[in-house]
Amino acid sequence: MVSLSTKIGSLELKNPVMTASGTFGYGTEYSDFMDISRLGAIIVKGTTLNPRQGNPYPRMVETPSGMLNAVGLQNKGVDHFVDHIYPEVRKIRTSIIVNVSGSCIDDYVQTASIINTLDDIPAIELNISCPNVKQGGMAFGVNPDSAAQVVGAVRKVYDKTLIVKLSPNVTDITEIARAVEGAGADSISLINTLLGMAIDAGKRKPILSTITGGLSGPAVKPIALRMVWQTAKAVKIPVIGLGGICSATDAIEFLLAGASAVQIGTANFIDPSISGKVIDGIGEYLACHGFSSVRDIIGILDTD
Repeated sequence: MVSLSTKIGSLELKNPVMTASGTFGYGTEYSDFMDISRLGAIIVKGTTLNPRQGNPYPRMVETPSGMLNAVGLQNKGVDHFVDHIYPEVRKIRTSIIVNVSGSCIDDYVQTASIINTLDDIPAIELNISCPNVKQGGMAFGVNPDSAAQVVGAVRKVYDKTLIVKLSPNVTDITEIARAVEGAGADSISLINTLLGMAIDAGKRKPILSTITGGLSGPAVKPIALRMVWQTAKAVKIPVIGLGGICSATDAIEFLLAGASAVQIGTANFIDPSISGKVIDGIGEYLACHGFSSVRDIIGILDTD
């Protein structure tokens, strides 16, 4: 027997496999495909203070080894979450984490404050890295000062585990990571999507209505791995790795690079039961290589 449990700040997870926001709905949508209570955590789709319609169609397109999306944080707002979604997701026997986004700092603060009152939500993931909204989102996450400001403001009203999701669309990811750590983040998740675009050569027009969108999937994995490795060495708080994870081997690579947990995103669209397979695969790897706990392999990458 091996132990798969891991910790993110004060949050104890039964295993290191989480689902990435925006790719797993509110979790219940996937219950026909797997036992979702097996997951270490479910990060629900992005939640904002007020309802958002998202961006016009088309807002998704396949790319080589990945996909572009420009959904734009479509959701019905935090009050709808509290009244209609929370009563259902609180029944799931795993950690439910709410991804929080906003157009201004006050939006983040008010949303986080409301979520803070929900007993069965042990953490939030602060999204300061979404490239698909015109205001807020990535604008906060590409500058260390603005990143620290929004995290510090939320920290004053939120007393549970605070995860901050970082953008890869920066020059030095470690500078942003240290800034949010200093402002009170309990953990950092990375990477969010890379800014990209697709063109219809026949029509000579962009395919996405927003022209640009967020690139995810296997194509971004090498960049995500590099940034997780750099960030894990630069901060003292736990790092959560994501970006192109499609198998247990992918997840293990992130753990070796220094991630204390991982998130599976785009792969959920290809195989709705992939998360369970990754959990099993990590356990098999540990047993095969003589490790008694997943914590034994976190950050042990040999670079000499």
